[in-house]
Amino acid sequence: MTASEPRAQTHRGLGRSILALAVPALGALIAEPLFLAADTAIIGHLGVAELAGIGLGATIVTTAVGLLIFLAYSTTPAVARHIGAGRLPQALAAGRDGVALALGLGIVLALAGWLAAPAIVSAMGGTGDVARFGVDYVRFSMPGLPAMLLVLAATGVLRGMQDTKTPLYVAAAGFGVNILLNFALVYGAGLSVAGSAIGTSIVQWAMALVYLRILVPRARAAAVPLRPSGRGVVAMAHVGSWLMLRTLSLRIAILATVWVATSQGAVTLAGHQLVFTLFTFLAFALDALAIAAQALIGKELGAANPARAHALTRTMTRWGILFGVFTGAVLAAAAPWLPYLFTQDDDVRAAATIGLWVLAASQPVCGLVFVLDGVLIGAGDAKYLALAGLVAFVLYAPLLAVAAWSEVPGEPILKLWLAFGVGYLVARALTLTWRIRNDAWMRLG
Repeated sequence: MTASEPRAQTHRGLGRSILALAVPALGALIAEPLFLAADTAIIGHLGVAELAGIGLGATIVTTAVGLLIFLAYSTTPAVARHIGAGRLPQALAAGRDGVALALGLGIVLALAGWLAAPAIVSAMGGTGDVARFGVDYVRFSMPGLPAMLLVLAATGVLRGMQDTKTPLYVAAAGFGVNILLNFALVYGAGLSVAGSAIGTSIVQWAMALVYLRILVPRARAAAVPLRPSGRGVVAMAHVGSWLMLRTLSLRIAILATVWVATSQGAVTLAGHQLVFTLFTFLAFALDALAIAAQALIGKELGAANPARAHALTRTMTRWGILFGVFTGAVLAAAAPWLPYLFTQDDDVRAAATIGLWVLAASQPVCGLVFVLDGVLIGAGDAKYLALAGLVAFVLYAPLLAVAAWSEVPGEPILKLWLAFGVGYLVARALTLTWRIRNDAWMRLG
């Protein structure tokens, strides 16, 4: 055996470990944006007002859910560290507390969201029919919000246990049922935008019940009480607070972008909604490596194995950039044709095509950002992620202002997506790359 052979075997072992988690995670991750993409495609053929309305409403709902993504992102590394240290009961207890926190937060936010929907849509710039459809989508999504958050937490538990196949199966089944149910409610029952939200809420509850059916027997088999620990719930919330701040800066950037798109008319808003739907789809696809990073980095640091954590980081970073190159090339080629799946309006199609070309160019940067985000989440470096997110937004705000109010000639959506798809993502890439230049982000044990 030559000296290079053990190194090659090590690389193959790392690759297999990454792919074993990333490939199933890819399928599960893209299911959520596929829910939104299906809603957009079904609603898009009703008219521009309906499409713009669901753009506003979906942004609000995904913001609420996205702010609480820490329910998955804090349970995954917490569970993974216990698994790496050989402590299964503690891993399941941490997952139980995360699920309890998700359910409680979901109930409170659902009630608040139903009551505040008109005010929030109005604050986002919605008027007339666009506002009416936006309020319908927000309100009828709220019954499913507790289930959405429970699904997030339960998915994080399974990822931490190095299981990404089960979430794939659950998400795939949910997506299939969601399309059929939403189509029946929107067109068959004539419920328009509200029917889309109702169908998605029903499917989310079905998925949540499946996860409980999986996790409860495992907890009982490990003699873990089903009643959550108050201290554990508080600890999970405390760990997630920095991740929530990190997500808040991201969501504010997204909401500010939607606000600018709204101020530039229904065509720009509808075109932006199509581009952002595909951005979300591709972001979740690229995030598959980040999910693998969370689970694997958390496990290796829990097992006090920094050398393997370093090797995993290098491999996944390289893969993330290459994957971004691939998805960018595919998107650039498909950009002129993709808008036809979502709308019959020629002006919206033209605007969306321009935005999609900018999005295609930004994909390698996206790959780098999502992988490094996952590495630092897996390492529990939540405080730095929160502060880095604030810095990235501060750098983005002037670019967005230029896109909104500059007199520079050009399509509004071009300036908007140059600011977001290039400027904001590059700012995030720089802050994350700076962090991993040394070992300060590693916490062993």
